Amino acid sequence: MFKKIIIILFSTLALISNANSGSDGELLLKKNDPTQIKDCWEGFNRASFSLNQGLDKVIFKPVAKAYRTLPTPIRSGVSNSLDNLSNVVTIPNNILQGEIKKAGINTGRFIVNTTIGVLGLFDVAQRMGFPEYEKEDYGQSLALGGVGPGCYLVLPVLGPRTARDTVASTLNFLGGDAWYNVTVKNDTHHFSDFDYWASKGTSGIDFRAKNYDSIENLQKNSLDFYASVKSVYLQDRQQKILNSNEVIESMDDSDWEEIEN
Repeated sequence: MFKKIIIILFSTLALISNANSGSDGELLLKKNDPTQIKDCWEGFNRASFSLNQGLDKVIFKPVAKAYRTLPTPIRSGVSNSLDNLSNVVTIPNNILQGEIKKAGINTGRFIVNTTIGVLGLFDVAQRMGFPEYEKEDYGQSLALGGVGPGCYLVLPVLGPRTARDTVASTLNFLGGDAWYNVTVKNDTHHFSDFDYWASKGTSGIDFRAKNYDSIENLQKNSLDFYASVKSVYLQDRQQKILNSNEVIESMDDSDWEEIEN
């Protein structure tokens, strides 16, 4: 089943890419322009956003605050391990996007950090001179293939995203995420469902801790916090699709999309 999905996806992306070739990225830029993405379900989104704020106040913020008190080497190790694990989604998307060289580099990075780096706790690959790591996901692959973002959406717990990225994220559960495959989908006798969901929960806490001060400042200085978060998220998402290194105003960390897909 998954092989059929991949074949269809490859064919669709190839056709769309050919249709958009020669646009020099102008069409891609226009389609993902944050100011052009509609908030079709604003009522639902604001209600979901309020729910998430409540959960953040009661759960995520206190946990993230405690997490920030851990020694820096421990927090760095956790972040490195999560980044290394995300390679299992980045590598297939490198291939989907035609970035075969990057796929090879990230495969080497994953092998080195998983073995010598003790399950990714230490970024040995970086010290060995591997290029800077850039995460990729199925939403980015669809975007580069010419698929528009659709409407803006805020999901309970999961937070902001676009309709395109929401649909694309389902590919993770259809075989597109090797970590999901060996923990939840298949009984490998080595990992369990808990391992997968624990990694996702830890990723959320790590993200919240990294952006703790930035989020607090954004909320404090925003007349409409919902609108500010939407603007920052969509700008950051556009930059990730275009592989831009520009710094998002009001946010200190560049991994705003880190836990979304």
